[in-house]
Amino acid sequence: MAGTDEEHLVAALDRLRVTFRWKADGLDSAGLNTRIGASALTLGGLLKHLARVEDITFAWKIRGESPGEPWVSAPLDDSDAWEFTSCAEDSPEYLYGLWDDAVTRSRASLGAILRDGGLDRPAHWQWPGGGRFSVRRIVYDLVEEYGRHAGHADLLRETVDGRVGEDPPAGWRPVSGSGAWTWTAS
Repeated sequence: MAGTDEEHLVAALDRLRVTFRWKADGLDSAGLNTRIGASALTLGGLLKHLARVEDITFAWKIRGESPGEPWVSAPLDDSDAWEFTSCAEDSPEYLYGLWDDAVTRSRASLGAILRDGGLDRPAHWQWPGGGRFSVRRIVYDLVEEYGRHAGHADLLRETVDGRVGEDPPAGWRPVSGSGAWTWTAS
């Protein structure tokens, strides 16, 4: 409630992560592939997209390392279309596990960063013709990314089965996925 800037930033990111995960949780393939109107967005596509964003952010943007598979061999371009179309071929277990595992890696990476220099240290990523971004700036960008997609997830989940709300109920734990990712209210 009255933490440091660093504690508030990390808590805001985790709150958005858990809100998103709650909105996506417990669905079968049909639920994960539900669309609204002309939009190509699905909860399955958002799980895959945000797993990629997590891996790209904490591997490449911050440390300058490969994000690993499945991203290295995926037919990616700047449109992100592959993430949102290929998810229809993926099982719910794969999509939940992909996101859960990416968040687990990201949380470990961010924890190490906070212990070793903090958010103000320079990241690998740099603006063309300019300087390097700070880790803080990149984490703020990730908060913005989750904020946008948590809103999409609100609409999609309400369409699937009527689930609404800003936060999961007290004591909520994912019923689907790898079980690797957990959230504890702080």
